Amino acid sequence: MNKQLLTITFTSIVAIMTLMSVMSCKKGNGVATDDRAVVAGGPSGSAGSCGDSIINSVITGNITLKSCKIYKLDGLVYVTNNAVMTIEPGTVIKGIKGSSIAVGGGLVITSGAKLVADGTVANPIVFTSNEAAPASGDWCGVVLVGNAPANPVSALPVPGLPTPFQGDVTYGGPGKNISNDNSGILRYVRIEYAGFEQTSVGALNGLTLAGVGNGTMLDFIEVYKAKADAFGMYGGTVNASHLLAICPLDDLFDMDHGYNGTINYALGIADPDRADRSQSNGLETDNNINGDPVTPYTHPTVNYLTVIGLRNAASASVTNAPPTGTGRYGYVAHFRRNSEFAINNAIFLGYNSGIFIDGTLPSTGPNTLTKYLLGISTLNNVYVHAYVTPFAGFTPLGTTSYGYISPDPNLHIKLNAPFAAPPVINNYIPQVSSPARNAGAFPLGNTTWANGWTILQ
Repeated sequence: MNKQLLTITFTSIVAIMTLMSVMSCKKGNGVATDDRAVVAGGPSGSAGSCGDSIINSVITGNITLKSCKIYKLDGLVYVTNNAVMTIEPGTVIKGIKGSSIAVGGGLVITSGAKLVADGTVANPIVFTSNEAAPASGDWCGVVLVGNAPANPVSALPVPGLPTPFQGDVTYGGPGKNISNDNSGILRYVRIEYAGFEQTSVGALNGLTLAGVGNGTMLDFIEVYKAKADAFGMYGGTVNASHLLAICPLDDLFDMDHGYNGTINYALGIADPDRADRSQSNGLETDNNINGDPVTPYTHPTVNYLTVIGLRNAASASVTNAPPTGTGRYGYVAHFRRNSEFAINNAIFLGYNSGIFIDGTLPSTGPNTLTKYLLGISTLNNVYVHAYVTPFAGFTPLGTTSYGYISPDPNLHIKLNAPFAAPPVINNYIPQVSSPARNAGAFPLGNTTWANGWTILQ
């Protein structure tokens, strides 16, 4: 949308609304639903109690979104000019669905601008679809762009972001070297039904982070039913904790172009009913598309992670999954194209192949596999189930990586009920007898961080 003014339209005052969120991510043969209210009411009142507001243009000055309104994003809304968008706890923001000729709603925080979306357990901030029957990809999601280091030699625009751009939406290149750059706060935030595929190799994710610095706070964030990846990280140094990636079309967590940050406590659940044509993985890392030896190298550190795939080998082997009829599932973790990694205290289950350390690119010199063999990349206290092979392309170093093969994905790792319906947080706790009791998103059964604000309860 290439407009110069911010337009806010008020509807008549409406009664206090109770917004409902439907959990449509199937697990096995059942459909789980969650009829919990989206929010209880923030500092300005319950969502909708003082009407709707439509935002449909570029924001160049500071703005506060109030919890008593329901805000609707009509097209891509850019925050530019070092402006700060502050969102009160309990606020609901809805993306208006696009068409074949117009992109749907979305929020883009450009370099230098900030998003301060600081919710609470009782009053999370909810980004969702404006449709009465919401579906994955109804709107474009949330994009943060910062000035932290990334490895493109020349500045690149955020992949999947359609032209014309407003403000600086590039990452990498000269001058983008502020490791502690601050793009704001996302805390107790849910992002539902987002994502936009511009091309087969360019898509906006539920939450897209491009060159975001570690001065930014990302904590307690859930992405549900994204059309592309749940979390996509292009370079940057931002740290994040307490993440839930629930039923995206593509990868749960995708990191490339020199991302160097730490993720603590994360749960990812694959969508059992659809997969992407590019291959849906749990984790995916790349240095860049060619595996070039450019710095900074992609090197995420992930601590306390659980990834849940498919309930049986037949499901994991599907190659004609919706929505394209060519969708397929890949690896629980695919480390490739000269990237590096450190994975600690993780539980992976439900894919044909578990961890794949890919030495294909570059064809000469160090690559992802040789870096692991040299100890640059590490796996520590990692538990992997697979239907075919837990470790593809390598033999684990040391004695702290545990691989299991069985028709029952939960036979050895022993979570409470990872494929039960409805899917609730307690399903993913390691049982007392589990060898992975001290690993995963909920070590020693501690689910405190995920209780109360998420779609999963």
